[in-house]
Order: sequence, then C-alpha cells, then structure tokens
Amino acid sequence: MISPQPYVAVVTGASSGIGEATARRLAREPGVRLVLVARRKERLDQLAESVGGATVVAVDLTEAAAPQSVREAIERTHGSELHLLVNNAGARWAGTFGETGWANVERHMRIDFDAQVRLTEALLPLLRTTAGSAPGRVAIVNVSSTSGRVARPNGGGYSAAKFALAGWSDALAAEELAYGVHVGLVLPGFIATEGFPAAELRSHPIGRFIVSRPEVVADAIVDCALRGKAERYAPRYYWLAAAARVLAPRLVARAVAGGAFTTATNAGERD
Repeated sequence: MISPQPYVAVVTGASSGIGEATARRLAREPGVRLVLVARRKERLDQLAESVGGATVVAVDLTEAAAPQSVREAIERTHGSELHLLVNNAGARWAGTFGETGWANVERHMRIDFDAQVRLTEALLPLLRTTAGSAPGRVAIVNVSSTSGRVARPNGGGYSAAKFALAGWSDALAAEELAYGVHVGLVLPGFIATEGFPAAELRSHPIGRFIVSRPEVVADAIVDCALRGKAERYAPRYYWLAAAARVLAPRLVARAVAGGAFTTATNAGERD
C-alpha cells in the first residue's frame, strides 16, 4: 500500500482489459490520482466515474502529437508531479510473415513498441523530477508479453514488438536507477480480454486452464510499481515457458512448430 499523499499514475490502454483492471486496482490505493489514456473517450469517462474521478486523455498513441497531449493533460491537473507510468496499450494481429510481410510487423511496432518509447520520452522528465522529491515511489511499468520471450507461429510481428519492449525495458531500468525511477516489466500469458478473447483456448478442456484474467496482470503491475519488483510473469507459472526456451530451445521450437499454443486470438482490437 502506498502513502495517502497524492500519487499520480498514468495508465495507457485503459478503456478495457488489462488497462481497465489496472486502473481499478490502483484506484483502491489511498491517494492515487489516475490519468486514463486510450482512444475511446466514452469508455474512459465511464471508468473515471466508476473509480471516483480521473483525468481522461482520449488519444491514439501512434499519432505524432499524442505524447505531448498526455504530458499537457498531466501538467494541467497535477503540475510536474508524476509517480507512475504504466505502458499497457497494445494490439495483436495474427498472420505469418509470408502472408502479411513487413506491413504487419510495422503496425505492431508502432503501437506495441514505438508508442511506449515515445510516451516514455515525453514523460520521463516529470518522473525524474518527482523522483527527486519522492525517492522510492516513482516507477515505469512496461507491459510486454510471454510472447516477448517465446515466439509462436502466426504471431511474429507481435513477438517482435514485445521482444523489443522487453529488451529496451532492461536497458532503461539500468539507466534510470541513478535518477530514482524504477522500471518494471510485466509479461502476461494468455489473458481473456475484449481484444484477446482466447475463445479457442477457453473452449478446449486443457487450454482453458492456461487462460487467466486481467486482474491477475493488474496485481503483477502493482507488484512492479509499488513493491519494486523488476519482472513479473502473469500468471506466475508462465515463467516456465521462458525458462524452457533458454534451457531447451530445440524442444520448445519443435513443440511450437507442432502446434502447441498456436490457437491464439486473431483479434485486431486496440484499447
């Protein structure tokens, strides 16, 4: 639990799924002042009302002016104070590279990596300034994916962006340590959300046991943000997939190529 003093938290992709669950989880902490970011203003307004009030920024984070718009909204309502940035917004479109080519990789990079980096660049000065007066309370949490450690067929574009986000997060964590800004990484497994319904997995007698809820990821984000965890898989047991990829890469490659865990959503929805 954080201090009852004001604690300003930005959550992107907040209109549904993991972002919405994270906003609701953070709203239970005393002193939190939420800044909700996504494209769908009506959804954000409804969420803001349900959590007792929040600053709403309805923008498409892939647009050039979006990072500055978010920063200006924070400065209008909270001055230069910013304690937490949760980079959660993302999307996934299925397809092999042979079928979808560079265009599919590029659109994944724009929303799942470039947008996170650009927003962080715009808000990092606020985070560093706040860290100078609130040591130990300032964090960036980047939401990657277990697919950012273990890639699957039909998801190469998504994995490329999530691998990039994980690698960049590792470097950023080391760089920002001296400034008092903690950087955490959350890697969800299969999570049933509006954009990622995982319907095929949930209909399978075994597959349904590996599909989890957005609230599980929200708890992992809070662990990184408020308790200083460096990295969390959500659910926790998904670390086994990443460990197997390192310890037995050939075995994992055969399993994946043979169809294991390839029944992922074809969703192209975005928060």
